[in-house]
Amino acid sequence: MRQVTTILGELLKIFPRYEFEKLEKQHQSNRYTKYYTGWQQLVTLLFAQIGGHDSLRGIETSLGMHSQKWYHLGLKDIKRSTLSDAMKNRPYEIYEGLFYKLLDKCRSVTPHHRFRFKSPLFSMDATVIDLCLSAFPWATFRQRKGAIKLHYLYDHSGSLPAFMVMTDAKRHDVRVAKSEERLDFHLLPDSIISVDRAYLDFEWLYSLEQRGVWFVTRSKKNIQYRIAGQHKPIRNKQVSRDEKIELIIEESRKKYPKALRLVCYTDPQTGKVYEFLTNNMKLAASTIADIYKSRWQIELFFKWLKQNLKIKSFLGTSRNAVLSQIWAAMCYYLLLAYIKFQTKYRGSLQVLTRMIASVVMEQRLLIDILSFNERSIKKARDPVPQLALF
Repeated sequence: MRQVTTILGELLKIFPRYEFEKLEKQHQSNRYTKYYTGWQQLVTLLFAQIGGHDSLRGIETSLGMHSQKWYHLGLKDIKRSTLSDAMKNRPYEIYEGLFYKLLDKCRSVTPHHRFRFKSPLFSMDATVIDLCLSAFPWATFRQRKGAIKLHYLYDHSGSLPAFMVMTDAKRHDVRVAKSEERLDFHLLPDSIISVDRAYLDFEWLYSLEQRGVWFVTRSKKNIQYRIAGQHKPIRNKQVSRDEKIELIIEESRKKYPKALRLVCYTDPQTGKVYEFLTNNMKLAASTIADIYKSRWQIELFFKWLKQNLKIKSFLGTSRNAVLSQIWAAMCYYLLLAYIKFQTKYRGSLQVLTRMIASVVMEQRLLIDILSFNERSIKKARDPVPQLALF
């Protein structure tokens, strides 16, 4: 009889092991290591993410209960003191590097975004994670509060995070956008990025214009401009204005000397009026509004991360420990996305997460649990009808 590995072992097969070993050599992450390698730490962090364990003692106990199944996972031993030292000292860059290796793998199977245009579509935003200032003194936010900020570029093709960077919570969103070189790598000519008003910096927006990148953002009330002409005849009931404008404040004109497009759109459901700024003169005004509306997907992405991944309670208090856990959590998210798209699984990621968590150390094939969905689970819970004898 063929021996079947556990679900955790099945998941580990998806990771590019040889690429991870290259990252370990590159960052010399196994120096002065007797047995607990970076790979074993990854297995431990993945187990903790799947099982929702948020303490070193809990991880040690839970994994220890399955020690007879370690032979195929690459684990030799697990002690909370060893894991604590690894979280503090082993460079988080190996898990960051693994994230981008997995991202390349995911992109090979992800579907296109829902819009008709072929341009890549991105959204950029940040989310704040509160921390205890006494335990994380390096994460000072306010006088009595600690926090970190996670900045994401969100790819609407596949709902994937194209990159992530962690900063202190005081760092303004647009400063990260202006200084992050990896953003230039992803935003190629003809790409479209939607951002909220926190990124309304004309110097940065003009740098996108010069690179051939389209942007869509909300306008601010204090922007002063003159109307340079009507863009196109308005054919949509919800669009009240579609005009070319030019900035009139000298300082603003120096930062953005070209014409912009102002679209005034009324939400048919709420009746609220929105004003959008864009440098795209080709797409319909309603499409510009829909692009900005799709930016809400990144907010749902943040909500899913905080509800389903362990990124609010940490296994160490150092900056390296926090980043190691966050990057490992993001690797698990990509792992789930890859499984969903590769197998064409129709259920939600949340249901998939719950199913994997319930059988993570069982000796089963991954494809077997994917045949279950919410309906089959509900059906299994329903009482079986009894035969009436009398």
